[in-house]
Parts: sequence; C-alpha cells; structure tokens
Amino acid sequence: MIPYKSIKISQLNDFGKNTLAEHLQMEVTAVGEDFVTMSMPVSSKVQQPLGLLHGGAVAALAENVASLAGNLVVANQNKACLGLTLNTSHLKSVREGTVFATAKAIHLGRSTQVWEIKTSSEENILINISRMTLAVVDKK
Repeated sequence: MIPYKSIKISQLNDFGKNTLAEHLQMEVTAVGEDFVTMSMPVSSKVQQPLGLLHGGAVAALAENVASLAGNLVVANQNKACLGLTLNTSHLKSVREGTVFATAKAIHLGRSTQVWEIKTSSEENILINISRMTLAVVDKK
C-alpha cells in the first residue's frame, strides 16, 4: 500500500517546507506499510485563548497526515489526492507536550480514498478521531 521502505522521513518533512505544516511545526515521525504518523508540539501557536490545544490545529494535523498518506499511495500512478471532507471529533483536551496523529486507510479506491486519523497525547491518550475523504485525481 504505502511504499514505506523507499521513503526517507527527512524527505517527507522537506516536502512540507513553507507550508502550514512547517508553520505549525508538524513533522512526520513514522511511516509503515499501512500508516503515516505526524507530530505537532502544543505551543501558543496552536492553543486557543484558554490555553488548550485548538480544535482547528488538530483538524489541520489530521488533514495533513491523511493527505500525505494518500499521496504516498498514488505517488507512482501520476495521480494526486485532494481533500473532499474532514469529519473530526474532539474527545479530550491537551495543554502542553506533543500530539501524534496516525492515519490508516479504510478505503483505497480508484477515485476516492477514506482515511481514519487517531490523534493522541504523549501519554498515548486518544484526544481526537477523524475521518478524511480524499479525491484521487490525475496530475496535470
């Protein structure tokens, strides 16, 4: 599914340079045959006024990791994946540390992909679960 043996995490992180991922300090931390994991530090950049991790920042992390995973799947097919929908449920709050989002495929079709993203704290407490649908399109 994901050509993880030929992927260097440093190259994936370079791909996110000068994007929202870099601004929010998101980094790829692991890639496997059926998953991609990204981390994001909880700092004032991603907190809401009460000092909690902003739900929008968690959603951005979920969308980044699912989009990256989807694009890795189709990388050798002259295709690209673009976000169609993101459904996210916030389960717990976080004030500090680092959060980790892991995307795993639910469906890998010719025209769409569906990914489940679980975001956890450093203590491995599930703080968010999301589902992202990607459109698979021809690269131009």
